[in-house]
Amino acid sequence: MTTKTAVASPEPEDRAESDVDERESERGLATAEYAIATIAAAGFAGALMVILKGGDVKAMLTSLVQSALTIG
Repeated sequence: MTTKTAVASPEPEDRAESDVDERESERGLATAEYAIATIAAAGFAGALMVILKGGDVKAMLTSLVQSALTIG
């Protein structure tokens, strides 16, 4: 007696040729997108750190927090 097991993602030889070509051409795209987003986020964080460490910005933020915490 032979039983077949259902496969959620069939092997490439079981799929149509156009499906194989399309999926193979997109292999690794999600990883590349995550890498680009991570690099962009790190760059943005670095630029933000440079801006926030400046004296003028620090004084402005300190003043803003003090005025927000002051009653009256």
